Amino acid sequence: MPDQPSTTHAHEELASVSTPLRHVRLTVNGEVYERDIEPRRTLLDTLRDDLGLTGAKLGCDMGQCGACTALVDGEAMYACLLLAVEMEDRPITTIEGLAPNGELDPVQAAIIEHDALQCGFCTPGQALALKALLARTPHPNDEEIDRALSGNLCRCGAYPKLRAAARSLARSEV
Repeated sequence: MPDQPSTTHAHEELASVSTPLRHVRLTVNGEVYERDIEPRRTLLDTLRDDLGLTGAKLGCDMGQCGACTALVDGEAMYACLLLAVEMEDRPITTIEGLAPNGELDPVQAAIIEHDALQCGFCTPGQALALKALLARTPHPNDEEIDRALSGNLCRCGAYPKLRAAARSLARSEV
């Protein structure tokens, strides 16, 4: 039987391939950043490693857990699935951008008020998902709330309290 190249070896070869950098201009939390990045670099890696915005978390790296959620054009999206080079001219908001002057956003305040967090790993993604929902549907029903949160996994089981936080915001003007 012929020798098969190891997966590790093939992965190392792929990683060593030189990719030309591309100059991008990203607007994140209202600030403009210019960087030279590889075209294959994800928005998540760019946010965390290049811009120091670590609120978006690396969870599954496959768009299934929601820990990396960011708002792009006001919609909740998985930053691990987006290429940073495709985000030019699109406003991006991370959890750090919800409280630019140190004052909590109403979504953040409601999450705290309703004790809708435990370990906190998923909280940034949950907060951004609720922010996007409330921007497009100011008075969502339980089904709409559940659907908005369904793309963000919480291993601690904070869903009932997250729903309560969203309900409190649905009754108020956010």
